[in-house]
Amino acid sequence: MAEAENENLELNETKGGKSKLIIIIVAVVVLLAGGGGAAFFLMGSDEPEPTAAAETAAAPQIDTSTQKAIYVGMPRPFVFNVAGDVRDRLVQIKVQLMVRGADNENHAKAHLPLIEGTLLSVFSSATEDELRTEVGKTELRKKSLQAVQKAMNEVASVPVVEAVLFTGFVLQ
Repeated sequence: MAEAENENLELNETKGGKSKLIIIIVAVVVLLAGGGGAAFFLMGSDEPEPTAAAETAAAPQIDTSTQKAIYVGMPRPFVFNVAGDVRDRLVQIKVQLMVRGADNENHAKAHLPLIEGTLLSVFSSATEDELRTEVGKTELRKKSLQAVQKAMNEVASVPVVEAVLFTGFVLQ
């Protein structure tokens, strides 16, 4: 009986010793992994990331056809009434302007009220039939582009806007 108790005691000590060793090894691995992760995040470069404005300022002036497209959003959608056959319709159009280069973007942003007024006059001259068909919407985009380019030519001596895009169109 005493021999059986000694064997049980030895087995319990070995099991307890192994489980303690496993716990210690796991704790060390977790601490090392946490320390490595913290070092990775904290040892970043001290140099600031270059901003888009700094990159465009440093870039040499090149032909506008090779510059990347920049989209200037109109601050609010255009909402206007259109006379229909049976009743008047309410139209809402969200517009984005595609320009090339930072100079054209600055011109477009500086003259947003002129562009808004020009677009509103073109939109309000449209008929319900034009706004219902895809061909009519395409024609409206073309007329809008021509009118905006003409207005910007008069003010900035450059057409500035390359495309007028409808990003939202609702006819009720």
